[in-house]
Amino acid sequence: MFDCNLSFKREDLQAVFSFKIRGAYNKMSSLSPEDRARGVIACSSGNHAQGVALAANRLGCDAVIVMPTTAPSLKVDAVRQRGAEVVLHGESFDEAYRHALQLQADRGLTLVHPFDDPDVIAGQGTIGMEILRQHGNPIDAIFVAIGGGGLIAGIAAYVKQVRPGIKIIGVQHDESTAMADSLRAGHLVTLDEVGLFSDGTAVKRPGTETFRLAQEYVDDVIIVDTDETCAAIKDVFTDTRSLLEPAGALAIAGMKKYVQQTGAVDQTFVAIACGANMNFTRLRFVAERADYGEQREAIFAVTIPEQPGSFLRFCEVIGERDVTEFNYRISDSAEAHVFVGIAASSRHETIELADAFDEAGFDAIDLTSDELAKAHVRHLVGGKSTHASDEVLYRF
Repeated sequence: MFDCNLSFKREDLQAVFSFKIRGAYNKMSSLSPEDRARGVIACSSGNHAQGVALAANRLGCDAVIVMPTTAPSLKVDAVRQRGAEVVLHGESFDEAYRHALQLQADRGLTLVHPFDDPDVIAGQGTIGMEILRQHGNPIDAIFVAIGGGGLIAGIAAYVKQVRPGIKIIGVQHDESTAMADSLRAGHLVTLDEVGLFSDGTAVKRPGTETFRLAQEYVDDVIIVDTDETCAAIKDVFTDTRSLLEPAGALAIAGMKKYVQQTGAVDQTFVAIACGANMNFTRLRFVAERADYGEQREAIFAVTIPEQPGSFLRFCEVIGERDVTEFNYRISDSAEAHVFVGIAASSRHETIELADAFDEAGFDAIDLTSDELAKAHVRHLVGGKSTHASDEVLYRF
């Protein structure tokens, strides 16, 4: 796909299917026997929770995990199966975290923070050590997903000491950009809300220590959207037959975007495939949106005259291209409103299609980048019509 050497660091192959076991175990193994005997508490949407639960199981201590009510059931069940007590509270990580602090004070437990703790950060940093040991050739950049920042802080702090010439590039989802906004502002920024598609990185505020290290060692942060993330999940599946969760694929999506934007050639990049705790029911959404992320499908809302010959002219504009979706329902006697998906090889071809519709006299709106249209409108095409009576619905 690109004229570069691209490698994945496969943290999805860990026992808990993410890198989080590293930081959790490093922190908990360093606790005194007295602290471990009292038990630990953690807050997480899932991956850190599983890491703490497994570490507690191995170290023989009790663990209480506070998870938001929006956490995927796959992750909640996995934590319970490892013997930890699960407390569901709040709709976001921040709400769950506040409750965890209250429980910590009430029960006298030791907090294992998911990212803002030097021992946790150091545990995640072992990934950087392994990359340099396992990849002996020069590396131009390492791409790392960012939520609270523990993963990138640990990797960057290690790599920049040993091989400072390697760029450390963070990647965030466009619905959870707390670290990118903080770095841009020069101080910690708290988001009002975060999206939950990439639930593993849905953090409203980065950690104090992770932000400090990111300021010192991170070279850049790339923002990717849902479609680009889904396309990256598909890329990894094509290469490895493994399914990453959205947060786990962010680094790959950012690496692709960086190569496309910079035109990099013959460079060597490593991306951290950091998690694979994917709910099976989410696969349908990912598969549907992957083609958008690869810019292989264009979506248009087209208005055409409700008269003989209009549909023929519409088809002539599309030409030999494949129609991937066509939704239409009669609305009035003058105009027809069509929602259409058309196979396209690139964003440039989508622009050419828009121009072709305009030249043919059709009012067309390019919805390819419209989240509302892709997630909802395509399933709601229709409406009331005085011309629609005694309808029969056919489904193929």
